[in-house]
Amino acid sequence: MSPSAPPDIQTRTTCPYCGTGCGVIVSTREGRIVDVQGDPRHPANSGRLCTKGSTLHLTAAEHVTRQARLLTPMARAQRGGAPQAIGWEAALEQAADRFAQAIREHGPQAVGFYGSGQLLTEDYYVLNKLVKGLIGTNNLDTNSRLCMSSAVAGYKATLGADAPPACYDDVRHAQTLFIVGANTAWAHPILFRRIEDARKANPALKLIVADPRRTETAEMADLFLPIQPGTDVALFHGMLNVLLQEGLVDKGFIDAHTDGFDALCAAARGCSPAAAAALCGIPLDDLLQAARWFGGHTPTLSLYCQGLNQSTRGTDKNAALINLHLATGQIGKPGAGPFSLTGQPNAMGGREVGGMANLLSAHRDLGNARHREEVAALWGVDRVPEQPGLTAVDMFEAAARGEIKALWIACTNPAHSMPDQATVRRALERVDFVVVQEAFATTATCAHADLLLPATTWGEKDGTVTNSERRISRVRPAVPPAGEARHDWFIFTDFGRRLEARLPERTARYRPGTRTLFPYTTPESVWVEHRASTRGRDLDITGLSYHLLETQGPQQWPMPDGATQGAERLYADGVFPTTNGRARFAAVAYAPVAEPCDADYPFSLNTGRLRDQWHGMSRTGTLGRLFGHVSEPAVEMHRDDMRRLGLAEGDLVQVRSRRGALVIPAQASDAIAPSQAYIAMHWGPEYLGGKAETGATVAGVNSLTQPLGCPTSRQPELKHAAVHLAPVTLPWRVLGLAWLPAEQALAVREALKPLMGAFAFSSCVPFGREGADGAHEVGVLFRAAAAQPADVAVLTALRGLLKLDGDDVMRLDDAHGGQHRAMRLRPEADGLRLIGCLLAGDTRSEAWLRPLLQDGLVADAYGRSLLAPGSTPPVAMAARGKQVCTCFNVSESAITTALSQCPGSDDERLARLQGELKCGTNCGSCIPALRKLVKLHPVPETQS
Repeated sequence: MSPSAPPDIQTRTTCPYCGTGCGVIVSTREGRIVDVQGDPRHPANSGRLCTKGSTLHLTAAEHVTRQARLLTPMARAQRGGAPQAIGWEAALEQAADRFAQAIREHGPQAVGFYGSGQLLTEDYYVLNKLVKGLIGTNNLDTNSRLCMSSAVAGYKATLGADAPPACYDDVRHAQTLFIVGANTAWAHPILFRRIEDARKANPALKLIVADPRRTETAEMADLFLPIQPGTDVALFHGMLNVLLQEGLVDKGFIDAHTDGFDALCAAARGCSPAAAAALCGIPLDDLLQAARWFGGHTPTLSLYCQGLNQSTRGTDKNAALINLHLATGQIGKPGAGPFSLTGQPNAMGGREVGGMANLLSAHRDLGNARHREEVAALWGVDRVPEQPGLTAVDMFEAAARGEIKALWIACTNPAHSMPDQATVRRALERVDFVVVQEAFATTATCAHADLLLPATTWGEKDGTVTNSERRISRVRPAVPPAGEARHDWFIFTDFGRRLEARLPERTARYRPGTRTLFPYTTPESVWVEHRASTRGRDLDITGLSYHLLETQGPQQWPMPDGATQGAERLYADGVFPTTNGRARFAAVAYAPVAEPCDADYPFSLNTGRLRDQWHGMSRTGTLGRLFGHVSEPAVEMHRDDMRRLGLAEGDLVQVRSRRGALVIPAQASDAIAPSQAYIAMHWGPEYLGGKAETGATVAGVNSLTQPLGCPTSRQPELKHAAVHLAPVTLPWRVLGLAWLPAEQALAVREALKPLMGAFAFSSCVPFGREGADGAHEVGVLFRAAAAQPADVAVLTALRGLLKLDGDDVMRLDDAHGGQHRAMRLRPEADGLRLIGCLLAGDTRSEAWLRPLLQDGLVADAYGRSLLAPGSTPPVAMAARGKQVCTCFNVSESAITTALSQCPGSDDERLARLQGELKCGTNCGSCIPALRKLVKLHPVPETQS
């Protein structure tokens, strides 16, 4: 910073990614975010941040905001047309008119609202009151239905309330950690740092991981259980039978604090240890060992996430795991308990205010008449509707049938994230009026909106969130809203008031003294009403205030009036929030996946997270450097399956389910079991495209996934779909690579999207690096394949967008042979560098052109041989290889080179890597990968 520059202003807020709820310190200068650091005072992360969190300031850069953000209200005169800017007054008047019309003509059930676990608690609260209090429907659901609803139902079925009983500090007290259906190393990396610290401090700590994939987390386990998809209940029942046979249950706890144990034992009887092991596809001895550690090497803490939740038996899976804790008394004590890891930053806050189709404020149940009356009295309305609302999948299926006339989507991207995208697309086409309230203009859902409303996002928002361990944090704005963006709670408030004026028949039902349901002027005024709704409930926060959160830091609930601190863990007294105070064993039965594999669809498809990306990548996808770890879409397969299908690395394969199909490159993976496949959830239509055999545009990975869900939680089975895999012959290929000015790169990528549909397969992703001067360069990678050469106009458009059509571009054009090449070089101080290339037809030279361009190697010696075909470089070169450490841009080749000169123990070699290359010293997300590389590359022989 120059002496004349003003000092940085620092603001404490939270990270907008996973449910860990990390605190961050944001530095701003002249009204712009310039840096982020982990907050050392925040108890969730103690100063640590993952790769996503540590790059937050880069996603808030001015060039990203200008190219990717939605900055003004916009409306479409007709579907498919370009949206035009309109003022807020006109936008909200139009929204109020259209929703009021739908309600008057078709009734309250004809409108639907779909929100997000990334909304703040205050946003959620106003939306809930708007839909259930004013409009009179429960047709409000959120993407938390895809994420945490099975965990909610599992807690309520067994413990009586949606309240995770454990906390992060329990990791250091545990003697056994049981991680099930969660790749914590990637999905919750800061929590995984705690696990690594705990294992270092306590070498006796046992780590068990159960997962169909051998993930980074599983690589660290003392015992890995590679269970078959959907067999979790069988595993837990088998373990319960071992606990019973070996006297590892806590009979005293069972008798004093639980009900239903005999019924559970009867339900589990069919899953003997041997039978369970056979169903799960694991050795019997491993199941026995897992049970013995769970019940005998205590205290035991279970950590679990989407592997249990996203299932047609999600509630049963959650409940069956909780059964093990109740049977062994492993709950309510340090280091013990069933701990559901939240997938989104404020899914917990949304659950607290009742922001889902079957919930009401403060953990009240929609089906309970007394609870409905309590909420009606609090809000000042005559009643709240008792008819359950449409949950996420049901809402879009109803919309596809024409039953939903107006749909409001806030802070989420269902045209990417919902299963069965064919139905979702029909829904968005058939609804008469679609509002999308969003911070980013680049999501797939924005293309379907009649009205677009710009919302604030991270760095601008003001309110509170609750993390996985029930800890409430203040979210403070560091900068003013970008453009004309408004806070979500304020948009709902303004819209609600306008709708009140148009629905006098609804306001006539307000109780005396209620003039408006939306008197709010600040987020705190909303939060104070939410706080009042919790009095006497299991999540009582009447002892909290904004002032206390700001002066004393984040606090856990419950924290009732008069308490000096929140509850670190729950149920230490053995009393549960049930009618009789006793926990309930769930006598669930094992059932297989809803869509079993067969001869036509022999592979089980799993979906999940990447280490450095978040959900639909509307934010993380603006940073090319976050694509360094996993750079492009791929379907991961077992090597034997690839050999059987005749597939080599990078070959294209068609993945087809009963709902849709896509073409995607194949990638061999040691993590995948035979007859299984994996595609990251992030690869939606924004990044993966093409046209299916039917002519329909590919809608990303969720064109394959199934809408069938758990009958209790209504959460769809995103973790399994039966698919068919087959090689695809698409000989004509296209590869476009170009470094572009940061001020243009994201806009270019958006302009390339329409061209993706011209091919049977296409993908378009950014890439990036940090220069020596700290400047961030952004590139674009366009890849496509077709059976025949593309139209000349398509190639001309590609060249133009990638800046490959000037006089300084070397070109080779063979229209007859369908071969086209273009190369652009830029003179720099130390020589010429390749900054853009387009290969069409034969793309084998990608093998050396891509590292030449992306690694910034000097290209003086190449000349016109840059236009040469073939995979052998005309000049010897040394590529840097796959990126492992995103923070310091350290490649696998650099790491393996260092390891070749690095003797000592595994821990000593890791420490030396960190010292020499800095990898793993910032966020730590790459440490599991570093440990794996250390093991794969043996200690060099000692020099004599």
